[in-house]
Amino acid sequence: MKRAVLTLAIISSLASLAACVSAPTGPTIAIMPREGKPFDVFQQEDQQCRDFAANAIKDTSNASLKEGATSAAIGAAIGAAAGAVIQGGSSQNIGTGAGIGLLGGAAMGAMNASGKQNQAQAQYNIAYQQCMYSKGNQVPSYPSQGGGSNYRPPSSGFKPIQ
Repeated sequence: MKRAVLTLAIISSLASLAACVSAPTGPTIAIMPREGKPFDVFQQEDQQCRDFAANAIKDTSNASLKEGATSAAIGAAIGAAAGAVIQGGSSQNIGTGAGIGLLGGAAMGAMNASGKQNQAQAQYNIAYQQCMYSKGNQVPSYPSQGGGSNYRPPSSGFKPIQ
């Protein structure tokens, strides 16, 4: 009985971790308005680009949310089958096998969903960057539009020994 309670506690903990996966809620990169652009215009563009990026990844984020539940269910089924095979199919072994399978499946599902969530965030950031860049804002690692000949990377302050 103690083992069953412990197994259920572990399973519910992992299942709740798998449920923590969520779609990106905003960019994780800094974009600056170009020189002379009013801040209220920049804020409007920011909102437009957030909407654009959210629509660009809608299918990807839904897939990551389903990943955890699917892996947990498959793990439970495989665990129950393995538990039935071990020790001649006693009901105690089926329950233990299902619990262990659910535990492993939830862990794998959480890892897979986390990877898909990271991928969705990267895609969100790219779509957001592209949108903000197209509106003339300053995007890290890209020279500003029209900056051509005056653009130079910042100096590190290092001077070679002569």
